[in-house]
Order: sequence, then structure tokens, then C-alpha cells
Amino acid sequence: MRFLKKLKWGLHQKRWFGKWHLYIGIIAGAILCIVGLTGSILVFQDEIDAALNKEMFHVLQSQKRYSLEEIIPLVQKKYPELKFDYAMYGDRDNLNASYKFYDFKSDKEFFVNPYDLSICGKRVTSSSFIRIVMNLHRFLLIPPVGRYIVAFATLCMLVLTISGLRLWVPQQYKKWKQWKSVLTINFKAGFKRQNYDWHNVLGIYSAPVVIMLALSGFAITFSTVFIAFLFMLTGQSPQSVATIFGQKSDTTVVKPALSVIEVLKLAKKAVPYADLVGVALPEGKSGIFRLDMSSASAAKTGNRVMVIADQYTGKIFVNSEKDFPNVGNSYLTWLVPIHYGTFGGMPTRILAFIGGLIPLLLYITGFIIWWPRFKKQNKKKNTVAKTKVQYMSAEGENIGRRTFFPPVKKHFMKGLKYAAMSLPASFISGALYGIISGVIIAPGLFAVVYVGICVIVNMILALLTGLITLLFLTPFEKGDIVYKYMFYSLAFGLVFIPAVLIISNWGLKVF
Repeated sequence: MRFLKKLKWGLHQKRWFGKWHLYIGIIAGAILCIVGLTGSILVFQDEIDAALNKEMFHVLQSQKRYSLEEIIPLVQKKYPELKFDYAMYGDRDNLNASYKFYDFKSDKEFFVNPYDLSICGKRVTSSSFIRIVMNLHRFLLIPPVGRYIVAFATLCMLVLTISGLRLWVPQQYKKWKQWKSVLTINFKAGFKRQNYDWHNVLGIYSAPVVIMLALSGFAITFSTVFIAFLFMLTGQSPQSVATIFGQKSDTTVVKPALSVIEVLKLAKKAVPYADLVGVALPEGKSGIFRLDMSSASAAKTGNRVMVIADQYTGKIFVNSEKDFPNVGNSYLTWLVPIHYGTFGGMPTRILAFIGGLIPLLLYITGFIIWWPRFKKQNKKKNTVAKTKVQYMSAEGENIGRRTFFPPVKKHFMKGLKYAAMSLPASFISGALYGIISGVIIAPGLFAVVYVGICVIVNMILALLTGLITLLFLTPFEKGDIVYKYMFYSLAFGLVFIPAVLIISNWGLKVF
């Protein structure tokens, strides 16, 4: 922080949230532009990949079209030299689409014609244009460090959006003229004013989508933490997650492994309403089958169902519809579709595409706003000297710094105020994202639950930080900011935790 203060990037920003908005925008803005632009490309990744590789993705129809479960053993028999551990439909509803086969160990994939079993094409997965864009989007081509840089940037995007909204609210908020000036663009004004209006208007109207994209992206990066909390919120221990995903086939069974067709028949008994999307083949003698299936749901892309089975007996180890808590299915069904906008069909995909472009547009317009002010303030020779504040008693006696106890109520009540606004704002953000496609309730509840998990984790960190500060820094009259952060976080937690628990244990199946 001393380095930032020395640079004096934003003396014109008097309010603390204004400084946060400026500094974070300057530091994380470039990364957010890259992540946003690549995210916009990935919204239409299937269409782009198919357009660039028509010979791989497009086939001609003939009389018989093999299903995925039928074609897997046929491919294994016809092409024994081609190793693969996962197979999936390219586009289940497109009769002219090829099937995809992946070998994750060698980073290779090949495409098969579902009519005559011919190979449509092969490639190294990481060399494809879409995969390069994906790797740039997820970890800036510098794994694993880049993964956390991107996660930090998405968190910064949330802070930028929230602080921007706070800056956007007009000071005379009861006057319509003030609201009109911040909700519209004055095309008659000069370039600087129009640029300022564009920055405000783009930020406010894109806020719901940008918040959901940043939130879902952050959850994807730290999926382990979010999955663990989704289980704990419904009374299940984090160990139950490891148990679910740590299943192995019974190697003592003296019988050959089942075929995909046989395993699918057993899976269909457990989830008769779901259709097969992809199959992960057993790895080694103790490996298991994982069937990725989909059924109708509120999300246009369908409800994802995961079934894990023993490769010898077909015993169903995991049925996500039964073994996952209701809110846990939000991770399978909603997380990725919300991040790419597919949950609401083409309208929300277009919104997600635009949302990915917003960081670049805000970065450009924000820089144009800041740069003249930065040059102007550097020309000033006189600086305001900082004075040390002394706390005085009622009798005028210097009593030094106050302890953290007097402002507890103030910080806590302010925290409750902001939390009370943030809770409905979270739901509204999700609802507005999906309203264009008529999908409102589920994304709204998704936003509350996943923001709530972030709030809970932050509250735990804040309490630990506050405890350490209390024990080691208070005797040295330090820690005011930490205590403020702690009580704000505690207030947010007390508001969000009941809402998250209610949604997590709701009897109606929303997700």
C-alpha cells in the first residue's frame, strides 16, 4: 500500500471505494481484458471449432447411425492402435455431427463418423485454436500460477463492479435529473463527457451479467472449496465428497468387464429420464465407468446427471440425482452454463459474449477518464501534509488511539446495512441475467448460494485475522482496519448464512 500511495494514482478519488475502484482497475485491468475477450470467444467455442475444422465435425448421413454406446466397442475393435479414455457426442441433436474421442494422457483426440466408423480427423488437443484460447482464458498459458492469477482477477472484477455501482449512485439520489444523467449518454456533450457517460452506462447495464460471469469463474477455479461447502450446508461432511469420488471397482470379481451398453442399461434403471452424453472408460483393473448424462431441466442445456459404476458388476456407486444434495446439483447443472451463458439458450449466450467484452471497454473508457486527472495532479507542486490524529477526552486530555471496542456497533451495523442490500442484489443479478430467456428463479438462487459461500469463507478468514490481531497487535495500538473488516464480514455472514441454509435445504427441487 505504501508503494501505491507513493505513486499517487488517484488523489482525486477522495472516498475509499473510489480508490479501490481505481487501483484495482489499473492493476488487474489488463488481465481482465484478456480473460474477458477469450471468454467471449469461448461462448461460441463449439461453433468456431466446427467452422475451422469442417472435415472433423461434419459427416454425411447414411442408413444406420450408431449410438455412442454402440460405437465405442466397434471403434476399439476396428482401431486397436487408437487409445482413448473418454468418448462423447459432438452434438447429440445434429445428425451430421461426428463423435469425439479423447486420450487425456497423450493429449490427443480423434473424430469418428457415426455412420461408417471412418476417422474424420485427428489432432493434438492443446494445438487447436479453441484449446489455446481456453488455456489463455483459464491460466494465461502459465499453469499452475496463471490459474490463481486469473482467479484473483475475477475476484477483482467483482470488487470493481460493486465499487463502480457505489460510485455510480448519484449524491442527490432523490432527484430524477441526477438519475437521468447517470443512466443515459449525453450525445450533445463533448468527447470527455460522452466517454464518462459511456463508462457509467456500460458499467451499470452490464453489472448483473459481469457479476455472474466473475462469480461462476471464481467458483470454477476453486471448485473443491465450493463443492465441500455445498455438501456441508446440507449436513454432510467434506469427507463424504472424497468417498463419493474415490470409488473403485471390485477386482476380486472373477468375470470380464461389462460393455458400455450393459452399464448404460443399469444406469438407465436408476435414471430412466436421462440420456447419455459422454462416457469415461475405466482406467486399469480397479477403474470405474463414469457416465455423463443429461435430462430436461430449467436450464436450456439440460440437467447434468453423473453416474459412476463398477466395471465388473455394474454396481452403481454414485447417482448424482440421489447422492448429491439438491443444491449440489447446482454445480453440475448450472455453474458452467452460467459462465458461458448456455443455460438460457442463444439470448443468454449473447449476453455472456457481450459481458466478456465489457472489461476491455471499461478499461479503455476508464483510462481516458483517469489519465488527464493523473497528469493534472502531478503538475501540482503543493501537497497536503498528513497530520497525525490525536484522540481527546471530553476534558481535552490526549488519550492516544482508541481501542477497537467503541466502534464495534458502528462497524457491525454498517455491515448489516450493506449485507441487507447485497443479499437481494445477488438474487436480482442472477434473475436479470436469465430474464431474457424466461429462466429467473434458479440463476437468482444460484447467485445467492455462491455469493454466500464466498461470504462464509471470507468471514472465517476475517475472524481468524481478527483473533491474531487481538492477541498480537492490539497492545501496540494497531489493527483498526482489521477490526473493521472483521465486523463487516461477521455482519455479512449473519445475513447470508440463514438465506444460504434455507436455499440449500429447500424441499422444492429448483436446481
